Amino acid sequence: MVVASVKEKLHEYIDGADEKKLLAIYTLVESDIDDRSGLYSEGDLATFRETSEDYASGKIKGYTVKESMQHIKEQV
Repeated sequence: MVVASVKEKLHEYIDGADEKKLLAIYTLVESDIDDRSGLYSEGDLATFRETSEDYASGKIKGYTVKESMQHIKEQV
């Protein structure tokens, strides 16, 4: 099964799961989630949050993947 398909199925399952099942799933992945907490510095996280807020408010424009790829191809 393709990873994207697995992710989609897991998202669908989690969205409809009861509390007991959610806690069981969380217990299985909790240590992995905790290990990722140090992945980004506080400065990085602040930048991500600021950029997200700027995008949501319309202060900056976002681009689709297709637009981004076209721009990259034009630069090469």
